[in-house]
Parts: sequence; structure tokens; C-alpha cells
Amino acid sequence: MRWWCVMSALLALASCTSTVDSVGYNGVGGAAGIRLQPLQRSRTYPNPFKDAGKTDAEVADKIARTWNQLFYGDPGNQAIYVPVGTEQAYIEDTLHMDERTEGIGLAMMIAVQLDKRTEFDRLWRYAEAVMKHKDGPSRGYFGSWCDTAAMTKMPCDDPYGEAQILTALIFAHDRWTSTTTVNYEAGALDLLTVMRHKEDENAGVVEGVTNTFDKVKALPFDLPERAKAGTSRPSIVMPAYYDLWAEATGGDAFWTRAAGAARDYWKKTAHSKTGLTPVRASFEGVPVQLYENFQSESYRAQINMALDWAWAKGEKDEWLVQEADNLLAFFTMKGMGTYAGGYSLDGNEVIDPMRDQALVVANGVTGMVASKAGKDAYINAVFDMATPTGPARYYAGILDLTALLILSGQYTIW
Repeated sequence: MRWWCVMSALLALASCTSTVDSVGYNGVGGAAGIRLQPLQRSRTYPNPFKDAGKTDAEVADKIARTWNQLFYGDPGNQAIYVPVGTEQAYIEDTLHMDERTEGIGLAMMIAVQLDKRTEFDRLWRYAEAVMKHKDGPSRGYFGSWCDTAAMTKMPCDDPYGEAQILTALIFAHDRWTSTTTVNYEAGALDLLTVMRHKEDENAGVVEGVTNTFDKVKALPFDLPERAKAGTSRPSIVMPAYYDLWAEATGGDAFWTRAAGAARDYWKKTAHSKTGLTPVRASFEGVPVQLYENFQSESYRAQINMALDWAWAKGEKDEWLVQEADNLLAFFTMKGMGTYAGGYSLDGNEVIDPMRDQALVVANGVTGMVASKAGKDAYINAVFDMATPTGPARYYAGILDLTALLILSGQYTIW
């Protein structure tokens, strides 16, 4: 039996604490019995590598070599994919020595794009068996690790990784179809419902656990916790994904509203001159103390913006183009080959002086959206960059392979 509010008595019970709509997908009645709708695939995608003169063979070879190194290279210095037995696998954060939903979700997205069903299924089985909360207030969320301002880590249920997993499952269902042994559709529907209806399922906020999305603002919380009310992250809002969730659920208006709110949130949080975004900010766009600077987690926002431009808004969204131009103008001013890994939002203070391959990747994807001369150098830098190795290879590596697919027009909707 489903637990969320589908009867008027339960709606009344939950109304005092719920922060999401109590009307389920496809009408009143919750998610029980609904099916995912096929996504519309007749779309075209930019191919900046081809525009830059790269041949199909060169691009295919680059992607294959990067995949093979990150998934099947030397476990001590190259690979981030770790098989577990014969049926499961995870992605290792080789710097922090743990596994995160961020990495598993991004790897699942990569696998479905490249038709790597074996690796996809192994990752999903691990996430479902090991990382998914089976009971308690957090049932249905996936346990992960999040970095703190004190350079440590804490257990968390990270909305970014869960959004990647969810979208990858929708794509997998459309590309390969669900089976009785690997039911992508059921996994996607459960996560969709939990993100919106966790408080309905729990009949309120229990042990501080909330929905992932705020009912009124339609923005994802920094974390699904009472203490994070009113706070989000530019790097976790993904309007291009939310548009697809609306399509897959037969036109759920909440996800359309979430997509609009996410785009507005970027405009509130990005610095008007540099384009840099903070790690965390209030729903109104005010940076959160200790997380007010542009640092490694912020890089994901650039990739999310580029996907929104490529998948959803295209050249009609002038703000995304201006934002990309602002970002690349800033990094060009700092020196394309010498810019640092972290800055204050106004760019006047260096927060992290170390060069970061993950930022090289993010700037290359930003180059796809930019309109100014000089953007090709950022795009080519991704193609020319060696696949990351060593202890810090996880984050730069997983974003590198993601970027290679985006910049070759192969990160598509299934």
C-alpha cells in the first residue's frame, strides 16, 4: 500500500507540515499505477567538436579511450569504476575514498548514452541494494556523502546525485525497456514520488526529513532536511531535467514550474559581471556564509546551464548566452592557461590557487553556449586535455567524459 496522501482525511493530516503538492502525478491518486510516458526524441544537438574540425573517428577514439581508462584502467591510478561481485559496481571518489550518488548518477547517464547496459545495470543494482534507504523516514532516498566548509565530509541524501540517477533511469527505460529483473521504470517512479511526496509518505516532517523540493518555490533544498529550508545550490538545479520529468509524467505542472524556478534562481545567484556562482545560496539568491564563493562544486552549475541551452532553451535564451560570455571573459582575463580553481564571486580574491582539470572541462562546455570570439580555445582544451589520473581523478574524470559527450552532440534525450 502507498503511504502518501490520496484520501481527503490523509490530506488534512499532512497539510500542517507538508511542503509539496499532495496531488499525485497524472491526477489525484498518487503515483500508484501510473506509467512513464516516452520522451520526444526528434531534437537536434550542437556538435562543437565537429564545428572545430574534429572528425567522427577522432572523437570516437577520444571517447573510447577515456571510457576505457576511467572504467577499466589501472585501479590504482586510472579507473574510478569498481566492480562488486558479478552483478554490481560503484564509482569511487578516489580523493575522499568513498562512493557518492553524484558519481554513480553521472556514470549511469554516461552509460545509457553510450549503450553500455552491463555497466549501467551494475551501477543501478549497487545503488538500489547498498545506497538506497530501505526504511525509516528517509526511505527511498539514496545515502551519499557531501563536502563541508571545514574540508571534511558528512553523510547526506544529495539531490544532485539523485536527479542524475532518476533521469538516467527514465532514459534507460526508453532506450532498453524495463524488465522483471531490472525495472528502470519502477525505480524512476519511486524516486520521482519520494522527491515530491516524502512528507506525505511520512505524514509530516519526521526526524527532520523533508521533501526534496519546496512546495511554494518549486526549488530543491540544499538537502532534504528541515534545517535547509529556504536554501539551495546553483549546482543542483537542473531545469533541463525537470522539463523531461514533466514530459515523462504526462505533463505534471509541478516540474514545469520547477524548471522555471531553477532558471530564475541562476539569474539571482550568478554574479552580474563575472558569471561566477556560489556553492550555496538562499532561494532569494543571497550566498550562504562559508559557502559564498565560487569553488569546485560550482563547476557543475556551468554544465547544467549548458545542458539547458542545448536541450531546452537553445539560442532563444539570451541570458544563458550572456552568462557564458561573462564566465569566459572572466577566465580569459585571469589567463586561460593560468586561472585558479576558486574565486570570490566578484573575482577579486583567489580562494583556491590550484589549477583544476574539472574547471577546464566546465569552461569547455560553457564555450558551447558562448557567443564571443575565443570560445573555441576553451572547447579545444577539453579535447586536448589528458584524461585525469592520480588520487584526484574522480571528479575531473567523470566531468571530462560527460563533457566529451556533450561537446560531440552525443549527450542526448532518450
